[in-house]
Amino acid sequence: MLGRPKLVLASGSPRRLALLNQAGLEPDSLRPANVDETPKRGELPRACVTRLARAKAEAALKSVQLDDELRSAFIIAADTVVAVGRRILPKAELVDEAAQCLRLLSGRNHRVYTSVCIVTPKEAFRQRLVETRVRFRRLTEEDIQAYIGSGEWRGKAGGYAVQGIAGSFVVKLVGSYTSVVGLPLYETVVLLGGEGFPIRFGWLNAT
Repeated sequence: MLGRPKLVLASGSPRRLALLNQAGLEPDSLRPANVDETPKRGELPRACVTRLARAKAEAALKSVQLDDELRSAFIIAADTVVAVGRRILPKAELVDEAAQCLRLLSGRNHRVYTSVCIVTPKEAFRQRLVETRVRFRRLTEEDIQAYIGSGEWRGKAGGYAVQGIAGSFVVKLVGSYTSVVGLPLYETVVLLGGEGFPIRFGWLNAT
């Protein structure tokens, strides 16, 4: 696209892409980063999510450096972690994992951490960590089994997607809703704008 720098999203997540589009931003390329997202032994949620977002940004940068058309692009990478206390919940892939997560979250508070990492055309890294507190209502076993049947939980941190059916589980959310979905829009836009990316370039054609 003429008139602005290239923009790369280091993710294949349709949720993150939809959030960027919501802000009037259209990536020129999606470069999902193949990063091992397993927390290190004893790693706290804040440290884990910060490390993974940076690792995804670095992996995308290596990919972009090999592409003449994208070499001077801005890169956006992010990672989201759901935690109860110091315990990091998995990005559920198995039914048992999802059920365990939902039983743990039922009727209690948890925290969602999302770290966004921007790489500038000069290959400088800028990063923000966003913490959001969420409280679920008490879930019955019927709620849990029906939700698992929806399949919505697959691959989601903590075994739920707040933008879907699980939004009806939320009693209270303090912080950034878009961060819980997977990309904190306010922080992302501030980081990009602070580094000279023309945030409003696509607004005229956003509707």
